[in-house]
Amino acid sequence: MEKTKKEEFGLDVEEMAKAGLHFGHRISKTHPKMLPFIFGMRNTIHIIDLEKTKEKFIEALKFLREATLEKKVILFVGTKPQIRDLVKQTAIETQNPYVVYRWIGGTFTNFPEIKKRVDYLRELERKKEAGEFEKYTKKERMEIEEEIEKLERKFGGIKNLEKLPDIIFVCDMVKNKLAVDEAKRKGVKIVAISDTNADPSLADYPIPANDDAVSSVKYILEKVKEVILSAKGKNG
Repeated sequence: MEKTKKEEFGLDVEEMAKAGLHFGHRISKTHPKMLPFIFGMRNTIHIIDLEKTKEKFIEALKFLREATLEKKVILFVGTKPQIRDLVKQTAIETQNPYVVYRWIGGTFTNFPEIKKRVDYLRELERKKEAGEFEKYTKKERMEIEEEIEKLERKFGGIKNLEKLPDIIFVCDMVKNKLAVDEAKRKGVKIVAISDTNADPSLADYPIPANDDAVSSVKYILEKVKEVILSAKGKNG
C-alpha cells in the first residue's frame, strides 16, 4: 500500500506553523507572483498559506529524493549569518557542497576559473599537510596560513566540486539572486525557499515559506536532510 504524504515526509501544517513558516514580509514588499500562496495578513504582514506550502514542499522533496537516488549533486546556498551553520551542517551530513558566505560571481558561469582557485587552495593544503612550509620564516608561514583561511572561507564548501552541480538549493532567493541567475543560465535545477518578497517562478521547485526565521529554515532543512539520507540509504 502506498504511503500517505504525511507518512512519507512527516509534513504537518501545525508543526510548520509552530516553526513560523507562515510569516511573510510586509505587504509593501510582496512579490505579485507570491499572491497565490498567501492566505491573508496580520498587522501589515502577509501570512503564507501552509496548505499550499505543504503541497509545494512535497513536490520539492520528491524531486530531491529522486535526484539523490540518481546520485546527483545538490549545492546548498545560504549566506545569511543566522543560518550559515545550519546550511553547512545539512550539506556536510548529506555529503553535498555548500556556499555559506558570499556567492562568488562566476561560480557557475565561469566555473573553470573558479576551479583553478579551488585547485590552488587544495594544493596549499596538501603542502601544509606534508610540512612543506616548515622551511619558510614564521612571518611567511603566517601569510600562507592567512591565504589558506581566506580561500577556505570563499571556496571551502565547493572544494570537492569537480563539475557544476545538478541542483542548487537556495535558502534566500532575494539575497542570493546572483546564484539563482547563474543557475538558470547554466541549466542547473533550482529548489528554493520562496518568501513573500521573492519571485517563486525563478525556482523549478519553490517552497513558499519564511526564509528569515532560523526555526523555519531549520524545519525545512531537517526535512530535506531526512529525505536525502533516506535515499542514500536505499542507494547503498
